[in-house]
Amino acid sequence: MKKIALKIAYLGTRFHGFQRQPDLPTVEGELINALQEAGLIEDPKDARFQAAGRTDKGVHSLGNVVTFFTPYKVHVNQINDILPRDIKVLASASVYYGFKVRYPIRRYYRYILFDDDLDLKLMSLAASKFEGTHDFTNFSKRIERNPIRKIESVKIREDDDYYLIDVVGESFLWQMVRKMVKVIADVGKGEIGIEEVDNLLNPKDRTYIKPMPPENLILMGLEYGVKIKFKEDDYAISSFKSILEEEFQEYKRASIVRKVMKDTLITFK
Repeated sequence: MKKIALKIAYLGTRFHGFQRQPDLPTVEGELINALQEAGLIEDPKDARFQAAGRTDKGVHSLGNVVTFFTPYKVHVNQINDILPRDIKVLASASVYYGFKVRYPIRRYYRYILFDDDLDLKLMSLAASKFEGTHDFTNFSKRIERNPIRKIESVKIREDDDYYLIDVVGESFLWQMVRKMVKVIADVGKGEIGIEEVDNLLNPKDRTYIKPMPPENLILMGLEYGVKIKFKEDDYAISSFKSILEEEFQEYKRASIVRKVMKDTLITFK
């Protein structure tokens, strides 16, 4: 019996999050079905199937990790042939029995922010307020047993007509990253002052923060305290890149059609 780790990439658009839900399409549900169909596991509970990140509905990933026990040799593209095209196993590794996939030492998230007239300097100042250890009660949708989280870094850079916000920490609360980005964007617009970030990090001052949309958030990868010798599959990576390019071109064409319609809305009478 071997313990196997798989690195998973997926587009979260059509899934109701990662975690299995009855009668709803989820990334975890598709993965388990594929592993069963490939004959690698029978029951996910018996195989001790676990995942590192339970991303929300609509959130994407380039490096989520799952583990399970199997007596069989794992072939990445045998699994990928069964999975839907928007989920790909990019790499596999054998890990020691005691390896705990749910506890990486770092999680890397990236949010892509589309907005105009934002003050990058103000946003960077707001972002720095989140670094360090804080009580993030106001940055989760639900009451958490332990809302204390340590954020290593929040970095922002401008790229063409959007901003990339990279957030690194050991663990995050539900909707935490998206709520952080909302506050950073509001500071950048001048809708709230820098000092308001300190108030929001005060758990005694309960405030509702509307999270940013999930479809712009990517779980970029995970880092563990031990070195995992992932064997990347070039074909799987190339295949996922092709799918991303196809979708990019499709959305680009659809956007152009809508722009032309908008620009010529009152031209013809």
